[in-house]
Amino acid sequence: MIHDPAFSTGIVNISRRSALAGLGAGAFVLALGRPAGAQAQPKFGGEGMPNGLRDDPKIFLAIAEDGTVTVTCSRQEMGQGVRTSIPMVIADELEADWAKVKVVQAVGDEPRYGNQDTDGSRSLRHFFMPMRLCGAAARTMLEQAAAAQWGVPAGEVAAENHEVVHKASGRRLGYGALAKAAAALPTPARGAIKLKDAARFRYIGKGEIGLIDNLDLTTGKGRYGIDTRLPGMLYAVVARPPVYGGKVATFDATEALAVPGVVKVVTIDPTPIPSEFQPLGGVAVIARNTWAAIQGRDKLKITWDDGPNAAYSSDNYRQTLTAAAAKPGKVVRNAGDVDAAMAKAQRRLEADYYIPHLTQAPMEPPAATVRIVDGRCEAWACVQSPQAARERLAKRLGIGVENVTVNVTLLGGGFGRKSKPDFVVEAGLLSKAMDGAPVKVTWTREDDIRHSYYHTVSVERIEAGIDQSGKPVAWLHRSVAPTLGALFGPDPKHEIPVELGMGFVNLPFSIPNVRMENPEAAAMTRVGWYRSVSNIPHAFAIQSFVAELAHAAGRDPKDYLLELIGPDRKIDPGAISDAWNHGEDPKLYPIDTGRLKRVIAMAADAIGWSNSRPRGRGVGLAGHYSFVTYVAVAAEVLIDDKGMLTVPRVDIAADCGPQVNPERIRSQLEGAVIMGLSNTLYGEITFANGRVEEGNFDRYEVLRIDAAPKEIHVHLVPSASYDLPLGGVGEPGVPPVAPAVTNAIFAATGRRIRRLPVRDQLTRA
Repeated sequence: MIHDPAFSTGIVNISRRSALAGLGAGAFVLALGRPAGAQAQPKFGGEGMPNGLRDDPKIFLAIAEDGTVTVTCSRQEMGQGVRTSIPMVIADELEADWAKVKVVQAVGDEPRYGNQDTDGSRSLRHFFMPMRLCGAAARTMLEQAAAAQWGVPAGEVAAENHEVVHKASGRRLGYGALAKAAAALPTPARGAIKLKDAARFRYIGKGEIGLIDNLDLTTGKGRYGIDTRLPGMLYAVVARPPVYGGKVATFDATEALAVPGVVKVVTIDPTPIPSEFQPLGGVAVIARNTWAAIQGRDKLKITWDDGPNAAYSSDNYRQTLTAAAAKPGKVVRNAGDVDAAMAKAQRRLEADYYIPHLTQAPMEPPAATVRIVDGRCEAWACVQSPQAARERLAKRLGIGVENVTVNVTLLGGGFGRKSKPDFVVEAGLLSKAMDGAPVKVTWTREDDIRHSYYHTVSVERIEAGIDQSGKPVAWLHRSVAPTLGALFGPDPKHEIPVELGMGFVNLPFSIPNVRMENPEAAAMTRVGWYRSVSNIPHAFAIQSFVAELAHAAGRDPKDYLLELIGPDRKIDPGAISDAWNHGEDPKLYPIDTGRLKRVIAMAADAIGWSNSRPRGRGVGLAGHYSFVTYVAVAAEVLIDDKGMLTVPRVDIAADCGPQVNPERIRSQLEGAVIMGLSNTLYGEITFANGRVEEGNFDRYEVLRIDAAPKEIHVHLVPSASYDLPLGGVGEPGVPPVAPAVTNAIFAATGRRIRRLPVRDQLTRA
């Protein structure tokens, strides 16, 4: 905790504030973690992430003489409300008046702040307890400072609403008056910190705090990566190879250089496959304004060498995946004897499901500005992982990481795309080419859609052996998809544990014989994480197939699904071949089938599952466990006599454990429904001759407001205690949407959808 009256509102570069000059080495050592003895056990959760967690108030808090509390937020804001929720946790434990709380944004500096990679639905899941400890430690220090000033035992004073009170004498001191003395005290050991009882929470769990940035966001004052302006700044766009792994063969920049405002044309060397988070290469046009840069790029005459992926075709690749799914693959989970059970089964059912590439398409495309002065690089960018940007800039520019500063702006959406800082490295290389002058690289919508890190394409093949009662006695699932691992090493061709643990190997059904296989699939474009990642294809296939089994058995789909999940029990993920478990301790986060069944029943009841409906109107249901949260979706569809589909209502039920900011949870789940519907109805990236065929929202469609459900109802399962572990929120709402909708389509029409997107499948004869 730092005493400084100079802190101001808004997103500022906290590392540049003079206040931090007062932080001594002792505080920094303390921030890196209190000694806990040797640890032979594996680390889970936030402690298992690169650079771990921090909870020291001297890192995250400052109190000015006027009582203003400034919280440094080390997680990135992209609409999920993290710049409100994390400071809210600190403020509650601090007993701070929310009206006196300001938030500043941390620069990329994981050795100082702990892990800053804002993806994986981890921010509050990992930082709720550290930020509670941070606020409570600061409260304790303020109480100690007041007690020392009054000459009374610390046990006789208590913090209450931005003051410390000595009830015996009625004396009070505001936080501003105590801040300097409190900042001089050592941070209490964790064991000496007393957390508030949940009954005394003022902000946590109440859902009554609006976004701290709301005024700026609604009045156009919020600053995004694309908004950066610096003196003498130049503007750049890049012509990138249209095929992944391609490069420039020849180019002629004569006409580009003749465009008024164009300053220079620069080549960017391609990154060999695997490209990781590095630029694709190409030819950059640097100009006095973005429009001139775009016009100059249009005048470039480039001959491309398309490289090894020139023949990539979505149609052909789908056939390749389907053929692979029809053959045995690498066994990644095996229980019982599937072959023997299949041979004895009364009946066998099988189905293939196809999910295409998708792209994140955030409303703000990637944008970054970099300048280099006296060997020091400074960047301004809309990045989810600022430390990754910092490290890649340092490596590519050949300077020490300590000489790189990454200032994080607001993100106009991320969805995983902005975890990869290739666009920041581009700006760094172009600044270097301009002798360190500030250069902003802007990606157009076409750049973003055609050069993304795409959600994987996959074919999911499921076979089941059914007994006389219609229940499966054997389950065989083959998942075939290019892997995220292909970004980081020679194409491994098999999905990595992270992907396998996303609703595939950790199938929680009560079936005696189960085998999961992962046949080979080569990556022919950049595959990256996308909101919910591999949970999307796995949930679509499994929940669709369960509905098909129910129909074959003549059973109600909801009752059949609940029966298939089986009795309430807690499953050790390791016992079903899930070595990842979202990075969490399996003892704290077993798979709880009772919680999964509860949300399924809740969503079904809410939508009126048992109500009769006329032909053309139907409801569908799906449940899924991901990011250690349980979610179910019930969707109602209406299909007219021309095959036109509308989704008038969606109910989504979630059990994410303790709820820190219910208002934001509801917002995230509503957004997940909208994004899930986009994926289901329209989303598809296709390739021909190695090139992405879509370029803007005319062909890569997203859900418009006129197609959105008129009703989205969010149902949250209350948690018994804030001592229980938290689940994720940002991503788990997406996977069940597609199968809920396609199951509803079957209920309305009798027509099965096994390929996404739905698009015109209902209007074709």
